[in-house]
Amino acid sequence: MKIEIKSKKGLRTILSVIVDKKNIQIKMNERLEELQKEVALKGFRPGKVPPSVIKSQFGKSIYGEVVDKILRETTTKAINEKKLKIAGQPKIDLKQFGEGKDLNYELQIDCLPIVTLKNFDKFKATSFKLKIEAKIIQEKLEEISKQNKQFEEKNDNEKAVIGDQVIFDYSATADGNKFEGSEGKGIQLELGKDLFLKGFDDQLVGVKKGDTKILDTKLPANHPKKNLANKQTIFECKIQNIKKPKEIKIDDDFAKSMGAKDIKDLKSLVEKQIASQYSQALNAITKREIFDQLEKNHQVDLPQNLIDQEISIMTQSLKPEEKEKHKLKNEKLAKSRIKLGLLLNEIGEKNNLKVSEAEVKAEIQKQIKGMPGQEKMVLEYYQKNPSASQSLKGSLYEEKIIDLIKSKINLSLREINTKEAEKIITEFNKPNIEIDKKLKTALSTKNKIKTKKISKK
Repeated sequence: MKIEIKSKKGLRTILSVIVDKKNIQIKMNERLEELQKEVALKGFRPGKVPPSVIKSQFGKSIYGEVVDKILRETTTKAINEKKLKIAGQPKIDLKQFGEGKDLNYELQIDCLPIVTLKNFDKFKATSFKLKIEAKIIQEKLEEISKQNKQFEEKNDNEKAVIGDQVIFDYSATADGNKFEGSEGKGIQLELGKDLFLKGFDDQLVGVKKGDTKILDTKLPANHPKKNLANKQTIFECKIQNIKKPKEIKIDDDFAKSMGAKDIKDLKSLVEKQIASQYSQALNAITKREIFDQLEKNHQVDLPQNLIDQEISIMTQSLKPEEKEKHKLKNEKLAKSRIKLGLLLNEIGEKNNLKVSEAEVKAEIQKQIKGMPGQEKMVLEYYQKNPSASQSLKGSLYEEKIIDLIKSKINLSLREINTKEAEKIITEFNKPNIEIDKKLKTALSTKNKIKTKKISKK
């Protein structure tokens, strides 16, 4: 095989590749021998069809198959021999081919640019340390207690009020006729939540255990049976029981029912949970500061095919007129994403950063522990979706790169409370949503280029 650089302009390189016809013939003969064991033709015993007969009947398709395999193998060999770092899929231009001829083709390659990293000494960013106020923790505990409300039976002569739980059987008719779902048993409704039908709860206020109550209401407008939508309906409800909410004390017993050791432990877990909710947004602010400086302080030539590819992905759901209207803005954003991806990739490679399979598995286990009762679902999700594991690996890789950059720059620590955090996050989200997108997708671009109980976590 003969490989020559035909031209090189900017990031685009064109290679000329010639594969000797003798090598092609050897590959043809090898394939014919393989097919001799597989092909069954009338008049010949299995495995005894002469190669010449196979060639006479299937020669063109066999040649195409052989050439296709040769193109794949020689393309990879040519790129590796010339030590090219490709950006995207190379283009092949066949110049000469056919049985008895050399295979001659040109390989058009867009290469990744050489990225020269600047020193991070002058970079500045702010990291946030959040203090969760006791009031916020108490409010969260009260919210959890309401979500885990328990009920106890009322006396038989006590009437139902808003907040009570009513248990009943019903039989309904629309225009005097039964319909699918017109009967139900053991229905439990917490009055005031309006979870059954609009206005249904209010009509049950005042009922007692053993009562039969006739309710007049409408079926919902979005009822799956169109002929029943907004239909006036009569419900005959037989009240089986009425329960009132138990008073919940936020104490050690309550904490244990939530999976914690005691109330102190539960408060600690709640504090960590709240801090985690804020930390994602606060970390994004720190990352934006870093990313902005990375972009500003580095000049990188960008392969046009990657820009076109990124724009295509970004705008695939847009109408043609929308694409044209925002053409310049989308191109600018695409370039920003690709540039950040190249820079982050270079930082990761220069510092030999890697994410092991053990680290990915550990992160999945961490997520499983954080979702009690849904462990099997989380595990199956990652087992059935390899792309999800790959995405998780990319996120862990990003964290490593960001942590490395933080260790090299002037990083100041700012202590804030939740009110200050909310103000900072609101201000951050105001200017431009595209910046958020840029932060979230920079590492995914890099990857393309490289080809309800509280529990302890």
